[in-house]
Amino acid sequence: MASQDKIKKLIDLRAEAKLGGGVKRIESQHKKGKFTARERIDMLLDEGSFEEFDMFVSHRCTNFGMEKTKFLGDGVVTGQGTIDGRLVFVFSQDFTVFGGSLSETFAQKICKIMDMAMKMGAPVVGLNDSGGARIQEGVTALAGYAEIFQRNIMASGVIPQISAIFGPCAGGAVYSPALTDFIMMTEEKSYMFVTGPKVVKTVTGEDISVEDLGGAKMHASKSGVSHFMVEDEEEGIMIVRKLLSYMPSNNLEEAPITACTDPIDRMDDVLNEIIPANPNMPYDMKDVIYTISDDAEFLEVHRHYAKNIIVGFTRMGGMSVGVVANQPSFLAGVLDIESSRKAARFIRFCDCFNIPILTLVDVPGFLPGSSQEFGGIITHGAKLMFAYGEATVPKVTITLRKSYGGAHDVMSCKQLRGDLNYAWPTAEIAVMGAKGAIEVLHGRKMAELNDADKAKFIAETEIEYNEAFANPYNAASYGYIDDVIEPRNTRFRVIRAFQSLQTKKQMNPPKKHSNIPL
Repeated sequence: MASQDKIKKLIDLRAEAKLGGGVKRIESQHKKGKFTARERIDMLLDEGSFEEFDMFVSHRCTNFGMEKTKFLGDGVVTGQGTIDGRLVFVFSQDFTVFGGSLSETFAQKICKIMDMAMKMGAPVVGLNDSGGARIQEGVTALAGYAEIFQRNIMASGVIPQISAIFGPCAGGAVYSPALTDFIMMTEEKSYMFVTGPKVVKTVTGEDISVEDLGGAKMHASKSGVSHFMVEDEEEGIMIVRKLLSYMPSNNLEEAPITACTDPIDRMDDVLNEIIPANPNMPYDMKDVIYTISDDAEFLEVHRHYAKNIIVGFTRMGGMSVGVVANQPSFLAGVLDIESSRKAARFIRFCDCFNIPILTLVDVPGFLPGSSQEFGGIITHGAKLMFAYGEATVPKVTITLRKSYGGAHDVMSCKQLRGDLNYAWPTAEIAVMGAKGAIEVLHGRKMAELNDADKAKFIAETEIEYNEAFANPYNAASYGYIDDVIEPRNTRFRVIRAFQSLQTKKQMNPPKKHSNIPL
């Protein structure tokens, strides 16, 4: 065969591989409002940067006549490219080939790029659209999943791992995304569950739809499995690119610093008025975050889940910063099981990848009640404390208003190795609020008073208690608060704090690993 014929054969094989399951199946994918595996990669990566691997791989299965049907690439497109000029490895499952089902060779392709990502110290992005394990391959497909899971585990905390669910993801397949750092799902077109509605009905008798059991809305708001819920694939891919812009490529690099055109010393007078005069009145903590951030940009994570705490990424003075903040406008900003888990997970991610943490505190305490105690609030609350105490990245804490009881300790207090702890003049740092404290301290005396005298006594004692404890100055007198700052100057003080902490070095004691209360 002449060299020109060989080149033509190569070109023909490449064209065949790029068609995946064929034109009809590609059209079917488009009719569902979904992109193909290759179209998703083209949207994700910088133009012209994609280098594909293993295009000519096909399955080796001979069970159930499978040897008669083979497709080049075997249902997953893998390779490397760049996002904003930075190296990224990617795999994109192709639903047009055997429904995107995983075979032994399919898994080997994914494992190869994960191994390369670890070697190069670059993030991995997985675009999921798969019917699950390829049943015809039996145990080799299960072994393939386990190989991927093991690599997810080894890569955790070494390189960022992001999963986008753009179609089905069921059975054992769900555990690979679950082991990654961030998951996003498209509304109405993606779902995740271990067992589907038919199995649920057979085993439990419960009738439930695919969307209610494992849809994007459920996982974004109830289970917390999904960190982002997006309207369509374009938005999901845009968020993947944005998310990676806040992260280093691996755990040995520092978080990216970008050019900042927003003055770091600007005064935000609106913050001097944001705390209501009535301590029981809510306000929106997001207004504070947007105000102090560069160009009012903030990428919120888990926006629909555990809304009483806010987590996400911003930039301050060009530096990537992870933000953890109580939200007084939802459940008064109390800590509960879900919010503790949500914040702890985010803090540990930031600590893995050298991203400084800013904590904004306005917390009246932990949510009381039997459902919280039965659900293990003690263990889950300890997760948040553990995450803060273990983190060695720069930690700056601002107490805006309430910081009561055990919740004060949990929210990055000085004793949990907070580097710089500031407070606004409106801060109330105490064991509990004035009303509860008075009932404990003066319960017997109040029982002896009539209603008029009791009301007068409570009013006078509240003033006395607030002056003594419900302010930032008592904590500052012990050095637990480094400075009481003017609210409008918050942005400048936070940026200057993080700038001074850029050379921070702190190590935890040598150990195999810690035993966080899971």
